[in-house]
Amino acid sequence: MNYIEPTSLSNSFTCPHCGTLSKQRWWWTDWNKSIGHQHKQQYPIHIGTCDHCDESTMFINDTLFYPDSGNAPFPNPEMPESVLKLYREASSIHIKSPRGAAALLRLAIQVLTKELGEPGKNINTDIGSLVKKGLPVIVQQSLDIVRVTGNDAVHPGQIDTDDRETVGQLFKLVNVIVEYMIDLPKRVGGIYDSLPEEKKDGIEKRDNK
Repeated sequence: MNYIEPTSLSNSFTCPHCGTLSKQRWWWTDWNKSIGHQHKQQYPIHIGTCDHCDESTMFINDTLFYPDSGNAPFPNPEMPESVLKLYREASSIHIKSPRGAAALLRLAIQVLTKELGEPGKNINTDIGSLVKKGLPVIVQQSLDIVRVTGNDAVHPGQIDTDDRETVGQLFKLVNVIVEYMIDLPKRVGGIYDSLPEEKKDGIEKRDNK
């Protein structure tokens, strides 16, 4: 399912509470709790309610204020716990500090390379090692995008890591990496294991010729 980032007054987006792409019901107010005297865009506070889970999101001056978990895509269910912890922390500060989120996501993929069997000490070396082992190009590119952007978050660089949209793409890429390297192999492997033994024996004999 496509992830649609929550934005103020949108008809629908991916709910940060339930993860469902759902229609939103809106109302708006100001700090004096007045409603209805101005155009909705002129009110600083916009509150949307998800049609699916009935939970609310609050935007103040078009910035997501609640929930405080941020508006990053939901993590892939197969994301390792050590990576998930960093992903969630990055999500929680994404709105307030995109630069900090980028740095945390860089650390997350460094931890992920260790989960994939690499030493985990030098992320660039680890990616190179994975490439030699047949890492798909799309995963290599995703890893390097997160690595380079994360590096620029902590060192002077050319990438604007204060831009929420730029950093927001990194969350999607971390999910892409987990999907290709952990989720898909697990799902395909499970289906393959369910094949009759004689069929798998035939495949093995074919490949050993």
